[in-house]
Amino acid sequence: MKLARTLHLLLLGAALSLAGIAAADNPVVIKFSHVADSNTPRGRAAMRFKQLLEEAARDRVRVDVYPNGVLYRESDELEALQLGAVQMLAPSLAKLALFGVREFEVFDLPYIFSDPAAVARVTQGAVGQSLFNKLGPKGMVGLAYWDGGFKVMSSDKPLNMPNDLVGLRMRIHASRALEVQMEALGATPVAMEANDVYRALKSGLIDGAESTPANLRARHWDELQDNITLSRHGYVGYAVIVNKRFWDGLPTDLRKLIEDAMAEATAYGNALAAQENDAALEWLKKSDRIAVHMLSPREDIAWRQAMQPVAHDLEARLGKAIVSATESDAAGRWRRR
Repeated sequence: MKLARTLHLLLLGAALSLAGIAAADNPVVIKFSHVADSNTPRGRAAMRFKQLLEEAARDRVRVDVYPNGVLYRESDELEALQLGAVQMLAPSLAKLALFGVREFEVFDLPYIFSDPAAVARVTQGAVGQSLFNKLGPKGMVGLAYWDGGFKVMSSDKPLNMPNDLVGLRMRIHASRALEVQMEALGATPVAMEANDVYRALKSGLIDGAESTPANLRARHWDELQDNITLSRHGYVGYAVIVNKRFWDGLPTDLRKLIEDAMAEATAYGNALAAQENDAALEWLKKSDRIAVHMLSPREDIAWRQAMQPVAHDLEARLGKAIVSATESDAAGRWRRR
């Protein structure tokens, strides 16, 4: 089955490459696949990147964007990139951790980021670059970090205190750190692709989920749940990555055009993600059919204490150095490089 899937990925990539050659005067074709909807910040940032790069490179480059998992599901896309069937992806950071660079799990550490500025200090600093450097042996190059936002908890029942999650089946991204988090709260973690969550909620396979307000609204999960808790306990982020062999084979000037277009698209997408999360949260607060709970100081302390096992688990598996460096940069503390 593994061989059959690999052959399928290779054949599909070859067919798309031939189609690209036939459709234009042989420009460099970047197939950019992602699993977000076209209207989400990630989808719109991908289209902004396409527009900026094609305008800057003129006829030298064509970017074909494949949104919403139409080309590859989340479970297949990284293998497709390694095989060269696509050139560019924007997977979740949790997915990269599962694919062999487990240090990316530090982004799943609860309450490590207080605000977007704290995230930027990590992603744009030494920690973010060191994590990208680890992608090279996997045949990947990291170009940018894209923000998703801060997570809330949602369910059919109120989730005011950590023990309210006891016995619930909660959807998570596939991540060992998130498994430990849910287990610490007494919930059963259910790893599931985002495109499958609506059906799982509707059928009762899961009882709730953690996600950003914008993602919760965009995927209509709010239609199937009655309660949201503004826990802001975790961060959702993505990495834009390219196939290393493809990248290394590009002319230096073309790589610079790609980097410049990606930097502008990243700023656009990250600002859009913040705006859409704020707008989604305001919409949810005004909704008559869903209750939005903001944690009191006492409740916030209880949630933070309940999730302490995640930090201990990460330090044991990843080493204290990476966890401490991430915490230090996120807090804006000076440390010796």
